[in-house]
Amino acid sequence: MARCHWLAGPGRGRAVTGGGAMLSKALCRLTIGLRRWLCSAAPAPRVCVVGSGPAGFYTAQHILKHHGGALVDIYEKLPVPFGLVRFGVAPDHPEVKNVTNTFTQTARSGRCGFYGNVTVGRDVTVPELQQAYHAVVLSYGAEDNRVLGIPGENLPGVYSARAFVGWYNGLPENQDLKPDLSCETALILGHGNVALDIARILLSPLQLLRKTDITDSSLAALACSKVKRVWLVGRRGPLQVAFTIKELREMINLPGARAVLDPADFTGLESAVKDASRPRKRLTELMIKTALEKPVEMQAGAAGAAAPREWGLKFQRSPQEVLPSADGSRARGVRMALTRLEGSGDSAKAIPTGDVEELECGLVLSSIGYRSLPLDPAVPFDSQRGVIPNSSGRVEGVPGLYCSGWVKRGPTGVIITTMNDSFDTAQSLLEDLQGGVLDISPSREGFGLVESILHSRGVRPVSFSDWEKIDAAEVARGKAAGKPREKIVDPAEMLRIIGH
Repeated sequence: MARCHWLAGPGRGRAVTGGGAMLSKALCRLTIGLRRWLCSAAPAPRVCVVGSGPAGFYTAQHILKHHGGALVDIYEKLPVPFGLVRFGVAPDHPEVKNVTNTFTQTARSGRCGFYGNVTVGRDVTVPELQQAYHAVVLSYGAEDNRVLGIPGENLPGVYSARAFVGWYNGLPENQDLKPDLSCETALILGHGNVALDIARILLSPLQLLRKTDITDSSLAALACSKVKRVWLVGRRGPLQVAFTIKELREMINLPGARAVLDPADFTGLESAVKDASRPRKRLTELMIKTALEKPVEMQAGAAGAAAPREWGLKFQRSPQEVLPSADGSRARGVRMALTRLEGSGDSAKAIPTGDVEELECGLVLSSIGYRSLPLDPAVPFDSQRGVIPNSSGRVEGVPGLYCSGWVKRGPTGVIITTMNDSFDTAQSLLEDLQGGVLDISPSREGFGLVESILHSRGVRPVSFSDWEKIDAAEVARGKAAGKPREKIVDPAEMLRIIGH
């Protein structure tokens, strides 16, 4: 690891008189000159990180913290940073978004650069980044969703969870989604936290959503929504659900909505869950308690008040086909194969029994997972698993190339999982620096070289201080509406605000 060593002689700091003083001054000048030469002779490692979500920022943070000389540049395709913290975390979970305060401190470091509005793979290639930096870390996440692979999934009224979440969270690419919320029943395929997030947003009282950073256009659409019933459907059973107890409890306590869980789905689970992990045990116990509770009549403000909103969990059902309406113009329901479980715990497999069931609904949301895409032909990619082949973040067969986050391990886990994963990749990089695996003797220009490439292609990057102007504009708009912020959803408008 290259460091600049300060030289100190045995007499440093002592008073020297006469000719000794002159000698001391000469030695001091020599020491300063040598020190400068040593600093310039050992170039600082230049690292670039592709993607400014949690994986990118945590990777940068760890490198900067544990290598006092490293310089890190972060590239982002949008003009705004923070990835899924901005575009994935539910609007009514502001506490989760507080990690952006830490990311902001990292970006403001004198050794960190942020360059938004730059699409790696199009505006600049990965090989070009490798020419500019000693190490390149790919942390660009999962930009697509897994498909159901069943007939009818492209019918109007069927949406991926990723697109729906992007729509209400202001992700520019999803602002034309315009989901049809004119039906009474919505069906969400999946039993993860994202599925619960969507159900909660669909059923939340408007007065709660108005205090969040949900986009103005999606709030207006939800105000006109006719959806009052949401079913969350999974292929396996209660012991295999992927959501956490915090999200389930929020759903159970949602004002104006009641949980509909079938006690028969939980028969015998008290004994089955005895040997499970504590989080799984507590989660299952909460589901059982909710299923067995007698329905409490909803507080009605007046006689003849509208029927309450409701939601429920359906288990051991696997989607076979999205059913079209009579005229074929939209979805009217989903045909489900009933399943039985083989095995137990997380490894249990859902096997079709041969029986089927049709669930009527006018809105279908597929929440079966996100998927990473290949970024550049020069980067190895496992299309089957949707990840970059790697060992502890080191990309297989490409020295100096690393990956972190979902593109490294697959789209699973929460922000803390991504933090630990990113620290692991950063540590691999630091070990390679220390062990001489990464040769930093040839100096690299870093952004200097990339800037000239971008300029030649007519691309103007957005700096972190540019983002802070966009941020200030959003906060000001939000304040006027009584919200934390009003997100700007059009990249062209973002660029106009900063004079691009």
